[in-house]
Amino acid sequence: MHVLVVHDYGPLGKVLLERLGKTHLNVSPLLVSDPSKATATALANWVPEDTDLIVNALWLDDPEKAEQDREATHAAAFALPIAMAEHARERGMALLQLSSCYVFDGRKQGAYISSNPGQPINELGRWQWECEQALRTSLPRHIILRTGWSLARIIRKLNKQAAHGGSVALPGRCRGQPVAVADLARVMAAIVMQLDCGAEVWGSYQYAGAEAVNFYELGLDILGLPGIPEHLRVVDDMPEWGHLEPVNTTMVCSKIKNTFGIKQLPWRNWLSEELKMVRAGQPDY
Repeated sequence: MHVLVVHDYGPLGKVLLERLGKTHLNVSPLLVSDPSKATATALANWVPEDTDLIVNALWLDDPEKAEQDREATHAAAFALPIAMAEHARERGMALLQLSSCYVFDGRKQGAYISSNPGQPINELGRWQWECEQALRTSLPRHIILRTGWSLARIIRKLNKQAAHGGSVALPGRCRGQPVAVADLARVMAAIVMQLDCGAEVWGSYQYAGAEAVNFYELGLDILGLPGIPEHLRVVDDMPEWGHLEPVNTTMVCSKIKNTFGIKQLPWRNWLSEELKMVRAGQPDY
């Protein structure tokens, strides 16, 4: 199977390509630095004709960035994947597309299941939900993978503040499940390998690290890592970006286990590795 991994300068594409490169699969990278330029004509030139599966590894994980540049968010979260889906449909290819827990509004008392409808409250979630709906109607051979919070996003916040001292406000009222880059790459690679075996398991799935936590508790766990300055503090308070966060983004991840045999791993296992990746200064990380 020929797999095309669409990626940006973020770490997920790099880690996923390294993992898939160790398999028997024929894997090709496609760097898309500007999603707005990925027109139908461009994709016809960029995507090899013998591609079987397009894996979109552009992981949009930050609702703050989405609000700051809505045009870019539309291009990356909706226009690009829909263009890829149309290209795939016309040529008999399949598509693995990332989404996130931000498609939900957080009002549900329990954890969300994959069939729950989206009711997003921020720009990122809105375009991801629109993308999900469009894929379901336009491309039967698709995998939608919703992810939990980006673990690196919160580490970045604390790491940035460490240079200035003081404290970081993190909302204890918002509960979810972090996921690390390496863990997400593991899950995506496992899905790809199952598809290579001919599994007809198209549809929507969810994955996040095991154990729900609130932002404040997550901040405390990050503070406990070696190398985090002792003077840094987190406080349970509502930051400026807090209104973008649903109160509850916990998700049931049993479907992906029952279908692909992919188990949830504790996000705590990846804390040190994720911190090292953040501090390595990778672009956009």
